[in-house]
Amino acid sequence: MPDRAKTLRRYHQYLKLEKGFSDNTCDAYQRDVEKWLSFAADGGIDLFSPALTDFHSFSAALMDVGIQATSLSRILAGVHSFYLFLTMTDQIEQDPMELLEFPKKPQHLPDVLTVEEVDRLEAAIDLSNPWGHRNKAIIEVLFSCGLRVSELCNLKLQDLYLDEGFIRVEGKGSKQRLVPINDSAIKELKLWFLDRAGIEPKHGCEDYVFLSNFKKNMSRITVFHILKELVEQAGIQKTVSPHTLRHSFATALLEGGANLRAIQAMLGHESIATTQIYLHTDTRRLREEILEHHPREIYMRSRRKG
Repeated sequence: MPDRAKTLRRYHQYLKLEKGFSDNTCDAYQRDVEKWLSFAADGGIDLFSPALTDFHSFSAALMDVGIQATSLSRILAGVHSFYLFLTMTDQIEQDPMELLEFPKKPQHLPDVLTVEEVDRLEAAIDLSNPWGHRNKAIIEVLFSCGLRVSELCNLKLQDLYLDEGFIRVEGKGSKQRLVPINDSAIKELKLWFLDRAGIEPKHGCEDYVFLSNFKKNMSRITVFHILKELVEQAGIQKTVSPHTLRHSFATALLEGGANLRAIQAMLGHESIATTQIYLHTDTRRLREEILEHHPREIYMRSRRKG
């Protein structure tokens, strides 16, 4: 029988080195597996040959202590990752969770900002303030490029290819992608760079695109705070976060007729399913689009014309 402690160490190395997960993500996966290990130990379940009913009991136990469907699904996904690792490394012959049905996650779609509301946000910025052009550039880049807030904060000067109209973004799992950037965002970045030229960044922060008021690289909390103040000043009655701008960007693309695969690439989603769930879609417009392009509909239109 494989050594459990050694297996867990190898699993952690797999998450870190082969999957390219961050330390926080690795720790989250480890915690999920530890919950299962504790349950298995208490129930006398063999870690390397559990039955499907053992996972049903595990799920029921988690729900009994108040774990909701979204969190339960995430925990089970972490445990499933562990068993996929055991299968890949030939420590077990078959994935014991292969037939397990995961709880369906409730789809809570975030608010979407219109272009007019984004304009109101930007109009609330005091451009006479030394950090005004920075704040406007932050809003414009988030909305125009659909970045995660962490991706925005980690953006480096060397990642900008403004003459070519692209920026290089490092997303989850250290995966890089090229994202088009429009002229409006480029203009705001260049205005911010005029102000940035008069700032001496703290040591080690020289290459970050966005600097905080303390001349260090921007933190996620600072971006949330900036946005919260602008939402209040603009009088927008919606729950708005940096993620709202990312969602608004994706929704605007879809409603403008962009291909779902192109949106997936722009957002840095591994699975198209993530993009489909993430996007707020107009079902009537989607139906019309399907009817317009479906081969049977095209055939019927041609017959009617004939």
